[in-house]
Amino acid sequence: MEQIGTIFTTLFINPTLNVLVGFYQVFTRVGLPGAFGFSIIGITVTIRLLMHPFFSKQMHTARKMKELKPKLDELNNKHKNDKARLQKEQLNLYQQEGINPASGCLFAIVQIPLIYGLFSTLKLFLAHDDKGILIKQINGRLYADFMKLQSIDPSFFGINLALSPAQAGPALLVIPLITAVLQFFQSRVTMAHMGTNDTKPSDSKDKKKESSMGSEFQNAMATQTKYFFPLMIAYFSYSLPIGLSLYWNTFSLFSIIQHTLENKKKK
Repeated sequence: MEQIGTIFTTLFINPTLNVLVGFYQVFTRVGLPGAFGFSIIGITVTIRLLMHPFFSKQMHTARKMKELKPKLDELNNKHKNDKARLQKEQLNLYQQEGINPASGCLFAIVQIPLIYGLFSTLKLFLAHDDKGILIKQINGRLYADFMKLQSIDPSFFGINLALSPAQAGPALLVIPLITAVLQFFQSRVTMAHMGTNDTKPSDSKDKKKESSMGSEFQNAMATQTKYFFPLMIAYFSYSLPIGLSLYWNTFSLFSIIQHTLENKKKK
């Protein structure tokens, strides 16, 4: 387990840390106010751009799967009593259409280590450091001596990014609210692009029982994603450093823009 942690640190956390410090050093030297905040925004957008090819692949697969749904439903009705034949016919259909349903998972798989690496890096930067111990740890992971830091100014337009809204006081409770709203809209545009329907299933008599159960399960998952997850993120945003909220909000906003542009493409 320790070896896995070392490999993860080497492949993801240390490169992320070096890129973040690179942004911070550049922004500081050009005299940009709130350099650390803009560094968080810069690295978040950079990671999202690196993941864009996987995102585009996921969106393409989602569109094709939505277009194929009538044919898949037809195959399901035709071979509902022969699971082996059904799977074979489904695979044939996917091959004919030139899609691989599993490829849609690439975006989720690839982003997990990248996002966790960024999250771990930000937690390191935003931790309380009275004695300069963390600065020494950060400098020890940098690839070049000229990148080494003397200190970090966590202020961003008068807001200390190292504090949580719970510590900063009532005036900054708007931050968890903004985080929840952005997460809600991100879930909404994502479900719209995937073709997820969060309305109640039809009670028509010709609906199969298993189809109704599947719809209910899908709707329950969609509701949790759309409403519960934003509330959970809002709680984290309230209790964790504001710098992490800046990362979440930048990521959500960029995601909303990407999905909106993809939705326009298919119209």
